[in-house]
Amino acid sequence: MSADGGSDSALELAARRLERAISQLEQRLAQRLAEASHGAGAAFDQDRARLAAALDDARARERELEEAGAAASAALARAIAEIREALGEPPAQAREA
Repeated sequence: MSADGGSDSALELAARRLERAISQLEQRLAQRLAEASHGAGAAFDQDRARLAAALDDARARERELEEAGAAASAALARAIAEIREALGEPPAQAREA
């Protein structure tokens, strides 16, 4: 065996070990990235669910306020009609004609 043959095999062995280490590092990095993106996806889903629930609550509150506003408007119209009647004014339909 020559001295060059021994150093080539040692160099090849070191290169293979380095390639193996790089491959393992790449696999671990890919796994960590996949885990991180999965965690981010779960956080996104939680935020989305929380925002959807808040939107549903806001829409329900909007409907309640619209109903309360309509009821208040009707009550106010009745009160105005009663006051006008008490004052002896003609009903609104008669004034408009």
